[in-house]
Amino acid sequence: MAGHAPVLEDGSLLSRLDRRFLQLERFFGLLSGLAVFSLMVLAVISVGGRNLMNAPLPGYVDWIEQAMPLIAFMGISFVQREGGHIRMDILIGQLRGRALWAAELVSVLLMLALMAALVWGSWAHFQRSFDFAAPLWSRDSSIDIGLPLWPAKLLAPVAFSVLCLRLVLQACAYGKALVLGEHNPVAVPLIQDTASQAAAEAEQLEG
Repeated sequence: MAGHAPVLEDGSLLSRLDRRFLQLERFFGLLSGLAVFSLMVLAVISVGGRNLMNAPLPGYVDWIEQAMPLIAFMGISFVQREGGHIRMDILIGQLRGRALWAAELVSVLLMLALMAALVWGSWAHFQRSFDFAAPLWSRDSSIDIGLPLWPAKLLAPVAFSVLCLRLVLQACAYGKALVLGEHNPVAVPLIQDTASQAAAEAEQLEG
């Protein structure tokens, strides 16, 4: 599934947690968007300086390296909440009821296990870079202008931890739907048929 999927809401604790957590995910998504905009501005400054004064922006590549984790990781939890990650719906789309929620629960738990391992690994990678006793608290730096790399390395475990919390929330929602036999659980993206997806995309374009 790619694109926006409906996420139902109600007054339950699970739905309230979902909406509260969504605020954090939207903030992280905003940071990611600002990083993209900043790189565009830096590109204009660098190209303009090269063409007009033969002096491109110093450390342009270094700043790109620093911004890459913001662009690549900070929005992944929001996209998971909206059901926007690419996946195969040929099989799951044919399931209904408890069979569907069981399949979704298994996939979410597998993703959670993978992301937990990535949090552990990326945090260890950050720790190898960070040192209170070192200049700028950094054991390594970028090649050109010597920017400390630990801030960029810290973003990966932070973003992955947020995604883990989202997956825990979705696992609870799918587990509840599985046990109670719910038809339309809250706090999870629901699978749409082709006609509904087309209608939703048309509505987005009109808006």
